[in-house]
Amino acid sequence: MDIGYKFKVFWELFAINGGWKQVVFVGLMNTLKIAILGLVIGIVIGTLIASVKVMPKYKRLPRVLDKICTVYVGFFRGTPLVVQLLIAYYVMWPLLGITISSLNTCIIVFGLNSGAYVSEVMRGGIMSVDGGQMEAGRSLGLNYGETMLKIVVPQAVKNILPTLGNEFIALIKDTSVVSFVAATDLYKTFTEIGNVRYEYFVPYLVMALFYIVLVVLITIGVKLMERRFAKSDRNN
Repeated sequence: MDIGYKFKVFWELFAINGGWKQVVFVGLMNTLKIAILGLVIGIVIGTLIASVKVMPKYKRLPRVLDKICTVYVGFFRGTPLVVQLLIAYYVMWPLLGITISSLNTCIIVFGLNSGAYVSEVMRGGIMSVDGGQMEAGRSLGLNYGETMLKIVVPQAVKNILPTLGNEFIALIKDTSVVSFVAATDLYKTFTEIGNVRYEYFVPYLVMALFYIVLVVLITIGVKLMERRFAKSDRNN
């Protein structure tokens, strides 16, 4: 195996022939778009589900909502992400008669999937907040939803920030399956470079390096946010 030749071929395709543009401006951008928007959607859905889970079940509506959330979480945690993508793109959209691009399908499915996992994390974060915070909010005239949104959830997010960082990292790595529904990400762009000369050794090594750099940057970002929150708490 001539390693020098393999690197030469990759350099020619990646740098000289402009393959890096497809990797950076399409593959990397789509990977980040799917992961970031998926996490945002997941946090919103997860917070709503967690709020329902911790809601008192004295009335019928909270009990019904709780059962719906349980089924939702069970489905998205109990089936592989790639299966969810395939069902959405090749089954659900055609049955509903709607057309959604593969990229938008990935964002929606990643968000729904993330919501199921974030809901359990957020529920734990909410439970870690002192119960007196809810009572204090209600005493100020806020209803249950307003108290959760303005007082409880912000404190819960600080408690679960490292776990949310891990979820973001998981979403970044999971984007490698989006090619199953014809979406373009880092994996697909590097594979296309390898397909030109059927040389995948170097493209896949460089692809792994891209993922490692992304994970390191996310980890550093989360640690900086943790320090800022900790400093803010000390100042208060």
